[in-house]
Amino acid sequence: MKSFLISMAAIFCITLAATAQKSAVFVTKGIAIKGYDPVAFFVESKAVKGSDTFAYKWQDATWLFSTKANLAAFKANPEQYAPQYGGYCAYGTADNHKAPTETDTWTIVKDKLYFNYNAAVKKEWLQQQEELIKKADKNWALLKDKE
Repeated sequence: MKSFLISMAAIFCITLAATAQKSAVFVTKGIAIKGYDPVAFFVESKAVKGSDTFAYKWQDATWLFSTKANLAAFKANPEQYAPQYGGYCAYGTADNHKAPTETDTWTIVKDKLYFNYNAAVKKEWLQQQEELIKKADKNWALLKDKE
């Protein structure tokens, strides 16, 4: 099963190359992380949809928040709450490519927010987090501005 998942991830990565975003933040129609409130992952320990009422432009993306307090917290220190690798898949970044993510794949490791492509990739990610974070951190500096 593990080799199947790795093979599927590799196939996905190859097909993704043609559709990858140049943006340093994973956006859908200009909205970061599919409109979810990045602060809520930390303060509510769950994915919470943001609102257009509480929107903030940062790093060429619009970020949405569920409350005025969450918006204020993000404005005060966006690096504390923004997901690592711009919200792209942490596993994919470790493999030196950008991949979209599903919001329900989130994890917080050492006060940093990470997302993964899907539940199967998250399962692999959880088994190798420390090693994958080191690889992804090294790759992101050059990868963030590439397609």
